[in-house]
Amino acid sequence: MKVPVGFFPKIGSFLRLLPFFFLLLILGMLKALIIGPLVVGIIGVGSSAVIIGLWPAHFIWTYYCMVNTKRFGMALKILILLLLPVPLILWPIVGIAGSILGGIGYGYFAPLIATFEAVGENVADKFYHCFVDGFWSTLEGSFTVLRDLVDFCFHSYFSFMDELSEKMHAGEKPMDIRLSRLPGCLLVILLALPADVLSITAVALWKSPYMLCRGWQRLLQDLLGREGPFLETVCVPFAGLAIILWPIAVIGAVMSAFIASFFLAFYAGAIVQQEDSICLGLAYIVAVVSLFDEYANDLLYLKEGSCLPRPRYRKIMRSSSDRSQRNAYNDEQNGEKNGIEASYNSKLVSERSKTLKGAIQHYMPIQVLDWLFKSCDGNGRVLLREGLIDVKDIEECIVKGNCKKLGVTLPAWCIFKCLLASAKSNSPGLVISDEVELRRSNWQRDKVWQWFVGPLLIMKEQIKALDVDENEEACLRLLIMRCKNETSEDWDVVGYPSNDHVRRAQLQAIIRRLQGIVASMSMMPTFRRRFQNLVKALYLEAVRTGALTSYVIGSDGRGKSTDDDAKIDEVMQRTRALASDAVGSSNSSGRQ
Repeated sequence: MKVPVGFFPKIGSFLRLLPFFFLLLILGMLKALIIGPLVVGIIGVGSSAVIIGLWPAHFIWTYYCMVNTKRFGMALKILILLLLPVPLILWPIVGIAGSILGGIGYGYFAPLIATFEAVGENVADKFYHCFVDGFWSTLEGSFTVLRDLVDFCFHSYFSFMDELSEKMHAGEKPMDIRLSRLPGCLLVILLALPADVLSITAVALWKSPYMLCRGWQRLLQDLLGREGPFLETVCVPFAGLAIILWPIAVIGAVMSAFIASFFLAFYAGAIVQQEDSICLGLAYIVAVVSLFDEYANDLLYLKEGSCLPRPRYRKIMRSSSDRSQRNAYNDEQNGEKNGIEASYNSKLVSERSKTLKGAIQHYMPIQVLDWLFKSCDGNGRVLLREGLIDVKDIEECIVKGNCKKLGVTLPAWCIFKCLLASAKSNSPGLVISDEVELRRSNWQRDKVWQWFVGPLLIMKEQIKALDVDENEEACLRLLIMRCKNETSEDWDVVGYPSNDHVRRAQLQAIIRRLQGIVASMSMMPTFRRRFQNLVKALYLEAVRTGALTSYVIGSDGRGKSTDDDAKIDEVMQRTRALASDAVGSSNSSGRQ
């Protein structure tokens, strides 16, 4: 589609496509009215049944783990036990309300968006897809949402509580509070709640008109002919839909700020406890409003900083490290203008997504998660052929749903291999594929994402300093896949080539930390669903290569007999039952 040049050609293009937009909007709304109530029933009723059914188990197991945990001191444990009924009672109320609202939002907006996506440039037979798209995909997506909620309530939550009640490592101290500081904490929290909630909400309301106008300005530029992602896909439908829905996004941002203000206010009590000073807690009440204002300015691309006062609320502020990170970011940005990074960025800009689903897939965390599962698939097949993945672990993950071992070792080796490649390439970031490289320039503002990438960058530098050779790399692969790496004696059995105990301890600490990161990632509902689909694909690979048959015959420690034929037939019947599910699941995980 050619870009109209000039004001009147843009207006003419806009007026010609307006009827087209309204017809798609009406069609999408009709489809939403048909499929929406069914999706609301699946997500709302199904999620409510899961939440209510598991609530007694959550209540009992939470108290049991809190009583038995050694990670909290006695004073903090008593305080938590006294306050636990509040979130435990609110959870089913908030969960049910959220599932119903989420079902309404997904059930009515997904068919509408699918209708507009059906007119994309790469869609064949647009007229057919305008009427068909959005029915089955929305219904399938609702079951996926329900599956993820079940995984969170039944697996992720209990895994987290089990980890909380595990034994502490040597040298680890329990977290505790001092009772003498508790009255000051409560006093500051009581002052922070009205002050911060009202102030942060007022700042969000003050910024909301600018957010609304700035968003509409950007969307109207796309609508009237700006050369961007909207125009690349016959774009007026998307631009018009985004303009209509943009006030909802602004309202959601203000509500999110209101909810977040309560947690920010409660953190004032933590400041008093950590710094042992009521004055610093009061200073935090004032400073957090300025911090929120600065964060909002960054999101809206306004002037950096904030005009609000920001007193010091910690005895030792980390301003120097922030400045060094900002300087490193600026240096990297300047370096990107000359060299390979400039061509890399231009390639990503030229491959801008053509649909809303494609735009989500281009979000950096989604790209990294997709890379991780693709890497697990490729490395898993290699490790399976080399015998480093036990078929017994694959069957246990598929049949019993227990993926704790394989779900940590395989992703840990894939990330460790990425760290090795990044260290050898002298890259300032993490090279996860030929097209994507994690650097400060594309993740620095995302603080949550920084908590994941930051430790990986530190580990990469440690590996680079250790200069791991090929023999050590082969041995480390075996150690990650087979050993627990809890003690130094685990490495003596494998025969690690280096006798330097300091070097071995450093590598073992890196592996343990990496396994801990992966164990935390494995508690994500989406991670569990996609990894189980991956394991099904590995199961089919084991059947194709004969590894599964060898495992069945060798499980008794004897040669093949007539009884083994019955075992093999049983396994093949199970394989045929899983084959279609594995192929379909792997394809759907790739789309999601």
